[in-house]
Amino acid sequence: MPIFRYFMFVGGALLALLLAANFVLPAPPAVQGIATASNDPPPIRIRSDRHLPERVVLDTSQPTIAAPAVQTAAVAAPQPVQASASPALNEMSAKARVRETFAQFIPSEPKSAATAVKKVQPKRKIARARPAQPTGRPMMLVAQQPHFGFFNMTW
Repeated sequence: MPIFRYFMFVGGALLALLLAANFVLPAPPAVQGIATASNDPPPIRIRSDRHLPERVVLDTSQPTIAAPAVQTAAVAAPQPVQASASPALNEMSAKARVRETFAQFIPSEPKSAATAVKKVQPKRKIARARPAQPTGRPMMLVAQQPHFGFFNMTW
């Protein structure tokens, strides 16, 4: 039980030191000059130079003023004019009309044969796998020390 003996000796030494300090050092002075009935601290009052804006008073006793009713006229949307459209186009949906337009599209300048051919990229080289144990010897793993300081220098 060496720990129990340690605590007994160190605890006894600290207790003896505390009693010696209490005997040698003077007692703290008594607090005087507080004229309060209880031990409450005096109230702290903070004054500020900044003031809030004045209070806004809303008079709700008078009736509210309602805005006059505005008369609006309904206007029908104009119908698109399709003078040159055939009756077959009028029956088609918008998606079908767009598809038909792209089907009839002819590009103004055809691509030349030189730009139409894709460039063949060279085949990428792939690293070959090394054998696990070269020359029949077992591999040895070595641990490195961590680097401290500037420029990865060890000291």
